[in-house]
Amino acid sequence: MTFSVLARDATTGDLGVAVSSCILAVGRAVPAARPGVGVVAVQARSRRGLGTSVLAGLAAGTPAEVLVRRASHAAEDVTRQIAVLDARGAIAADTGPGAFPVAGHLTGDGFSVQGNMLASPEVLPAMAEAVAGARGELADRLVAALVAGQDAGGDLRGRQSAALLVVAADPPTEEDDGVRTDLRVDDSADPVAQLRLLRTLQRAYDERDYETLAVFAPEGARPLYAALAASRRGDREAARAELRAMRSRPGWRAWLAAMAGDPRVGATMRLLDQG
Repeated sequence: MTFSVLARDATTGDLGVAVSSCILAVGRAVPAARPGVGVVAVQARSRRGLGTSVLAGLAAGTPAEVLVRRASHAAEDVTRQIAVLDARGAIAADTGPGAFPVAGHLTGDGFSVQGNMLASPEVLPAMAEAVAGARGELADRLVAALVAGQDAGGDLRGRQSAALLVVAADPPTEEDDGVRTDLRVDDSADPVAQLRLLRTLQRAYDERDYETLAVFAPEGARPLYAALAASRRGDREAARAELRAMRSRPGWRAWLAAMAGDPRVGATMRLLDQG
């Protein structure tokens, strides 16, 4: 009753899983990941603890194929699907013989796509083509696969939630927990589109893309990003205008003064003083 994709970035070694379904908060139910170890998708009457136990097995050195075989043979419910991708890129997947049609999985070089109760037999091939052919960061390739799957029909029952989880190739440290992306849409009429927007926002924050943030960030913060964007493109008057408007709002004056020492904001702040 879900479609999902697992993939590994051949350059960075990052591992990721993305999923969409017509259930509430699919990000809580299906995907599991552990930096430096692997990613798992357990779907169609999933057991939340199974993903955790499979990751523990991977960390202990058990091959993905063995873990999938064990989980499949032990499953009381023949509808279950499971897919596993380890940190080296080894893939294993299984679709139970009683999985709700249309159901199945496809694996390729460093990826796996799987789904059940699909609206069309074209969903999985479309997802496989998208994740294999898309360019950019792993998170964007995973989202591209979900978009392709949704465009091909997606979940037969409709749309409700989606999730995206990407972790690093190396184990976490005190300085870095190894989680690169963790985005969820728990309840939406178009969760894949909403997830794609969240990914656009995350990339804008990471890359300091102020032009994008001036449009899509929360309304109260947009003037600051508009000022930063104007300053970056050399439009001093526009930057001053945005900052003046912000400084007139209760609470913002003190915040702007405190931010004057931030190298990302200070130069723009000085434009106001010069005006």
